Amino acid sequence: MNVGPSADNALSAALVQENDKKQIPIYFISRVLQDTEKRYQTIEKLVLALVVASRRIRPYFQGHQVIVKSDYPIKQILRKPNLVGRMIAWSVELSEYDGSSNVKGSGAGIILEGPNDVMLELAIKFNFKATNNQAEYEALLAGLTLAKDLGVRRLKCCSDSKLITEQVGGTYQTKEPQLQRYNLMISHLTSFFDAFQIEHIPRAQNARDDLLSKLASTKRPGQHRTIIQEKIAAPSCQVTAVFANSSYQQGWMADIWKYLKHGILPDNKVEASKVKNKSCNFTIEADELFKRGFSMPLLKCLDTDQAKYVMDEIHRGICGMHSGARSMAVRVIRDGYYWPTMRSDCKAYVQKCEACQKFGNLHQLPATALHSMQSAWPFAWWGMDILDPLPIAKGQLKFLIVGIDYFTKWIEAEPLARITATNVQRFTWKKIICRYGLPQAITIDNGKQFVDKNYEQFLTQLGINHKVTSVEHPQTNGQAEAANKVILRELKKRLGSSKGEWVPELPSVLWAYHYTPQTTTQETPYRLTYGSDAMIPVEVGEPSHRRLTFDESHNEVQLNINLNLIEETRECARVQEEACKLQAAR
Repeated sequence: MNVGPSADNALSAALVQENDKKQIPIYFISRVLQDTEKRYQTIEKLVLALVVASRRIRPYFQGHQVIVKSDYPIKQILRKPNLVGRMIAWSVELSEYDGSSNVKGSGAGIILEGPNDVMLELAIKFNFKATNNQAEYEALLAGLTLAKDLGVRRLKCCSDSKLITEQVGGTYQTKEPQLQRYNLMISHLTSFFDAFQIEHIPRAQNARDDLLSKLASTKRPGQHRTIIQEKIAAPSCQVTAVFANSSYQQGWMADIWKYLKHGILPDNKVEASKVKNKSCNFTIEADELFKRGFSMPLLKCLDTDQAKYVMDEIHRGICGMHSGARSMAVRVIRDGYYWPTMRSDCKAYVQKCEACQKFGNLHQLPATALHSMQSAWPFAWWGMDILDPLPIAKGQLKFLIVGIDYFTKWIEAEPLARITATNVQRFTWKKIICRYGLPQAITIDNGKQFVDKNYEQFLTQLGINHKVTSVEHPQTNGQAEAANKVILRELKKRLGSSKGEWVPELPSVLWAYHYTPQTTTQETPYRLTYGSDAMIPVEVGEPSHRRLTFDESHNEVQLNINLNLIEETRECARVQEEACKLQAAR
């Protein structure tokens, strides 16, 4: 591939195939530079051309070896550890295609160093077509498995893949479904170690591992048998479940499992009587142990390692919410899981969470009288507010307009570059009216974008009551203010120092909020809106009861039943909310 700026105001790239020393053109790409891009340095324009080409013809990059020809040292520059700004973002994006895959196959190299100068070298060959990111994850899985089998308790992992280290470390969000499954498996394996740390290192410091990966991917049968070698026939992420459930023979479930499965009781009569009494609350379905619950019909029983994975995913996973200990335990039960020490384990987990301790709630305002506001039906009354200023993100986005339904507590939010009445009107139309119908009223503050004449006329024409809070009593829009605090607090806990990444992280925050039971209603906004709780990633990694026993026709029947019962669910939530507010007002 030849890349470069074709003129001062354009980029171009040409993909050619060499056949018997003849170059056959395959694809040509060109793009006009924007005003800001015209001021880029030449090397930045070259990298941008390569990024544009990789996005446009992604299947070629994934399925073939692509050699980039240029007069500039693009490879050396992208591997510099001190890259900043857009160059580091482009470097991470292009790292997907820079790994141990080649035309002869793909492989991975692992070096495990221990005390007393002990060193193990492992070369792995993949008998399947692997992308470079997939090869990096397979290598990490193989290394963790090797360390676990050797009984390692404290492990530090070094990788030259910036994308993988940041995804596993939690700094970057994992969006591709295949990589999400790999990430779940990594999370499970790391729970076996007392301490685990992953660190990014430059490619130059990883030369020996690269040599092992090339050795594995290019070797012929019978060659290089002086080091440990392994072949992986199929991708590890193709397994249907992350965990092999062989833990019933040990731990707190052992006696219950033996009695229900095989009728075996402990020799001690007192212990045997205890097991009999306890087993009345348990049952076995689909070869899994479940506890009969009070709020949920069946709760899947977990051992220590499985419980650690579930807490990780619920607290800081893709759909995770950095909530308190009791709220976290409620989510565990609501998702269909059980183990005897749930409450104390969740409390200990939250206390050890650095983000929760660093950005926890600090109540500094004095107590005031409660201003109770009730909505007649779902999506009848909305509160709206602007959250600003936030760190400037891509596209100059630095404001967040937030709307919350007073009944279901459902939140809609959209990042904005500017606060104008036109943007507010567009948000109201697109995010509220077109999705949930015409509300009875919208409560907003007296900001100039909300009291604009055109916006007021827009609401009046649609028959929406426009309620404006006074400067003396801004707490009348407290629901929207509370939603702002929830979003801001969760973004701080998720992003840490990477504050400019709040825009891509926003959908995950909203998803986690919508699936968290609210204190006032004791229900999730998702269930009050759709009648059923959503399927979340933890139920895939550790299959829940509804996933283990899924039947399409039966599922459709149950969804219809839930829709018939949704009015009762909403009425119970309304009563619960009123009782909660009356109790708080005393």
